[in-house]
Amino acid sequence: MSVFKDAGHLFRFAGLFVLAFIIFLVVRHYVVPPSFGQYGHYRGVAIGEIAARPVKFAGHQACETCHTDVLDMKSKGKHAHVNCEACHGPLAKHADDPSSVTPAKLDTAVLCARCHTASAAKPKVFPQVDPADHSNGVPCETCHQPHSPAIDAAAPAKPAAGGAK
Repeated sequence: MSVFKDAGHLFRFAGLFVLAFIIFLVVRHYVVPPSFGQYGHYRGVAIGEIAARPVKFAGHQACETCHTDVLDMKSKGKHAHVNCEACHGPLAKHADDPSSVTPAKLDTAVLCARCHTASAAKPKVFPQVDPADHSNGVPCETCHQPHSPAIDAAAPAKPAAGGAK
């Protein structure tokens, strides 16, 4: 009496397993890009593809070269370490040719709320407000200078252009 009385079933199962593995390898060959794994678990050519994209951000040094008056004000305020394009958006074209692109007027009632809307996930020392209760849609620059946002008691608040939004 043989130990493997029904060994035929086992061999057929093993054959199906080997066949499935071969099919997997063939499909993988056609689906996975050739440069995959060149730099770890990534496509190697992705680095070149990303580098070939047009530059959108100029960097804060480019802004500070021309806008020294804003740099002086900003460097003394709470936003000293916030890059210009975090609020103003990507401006590489403007930095290359200032007359070709004029930065859009910012809606500070919306823009400032992106970072300063109250959230339990933010540190308690980070300035947080509920925009609806804090300003009722009035632009932030009515009371705050965005580049140096602390309220200066000596300076009168400028009226909002066009009233509340």
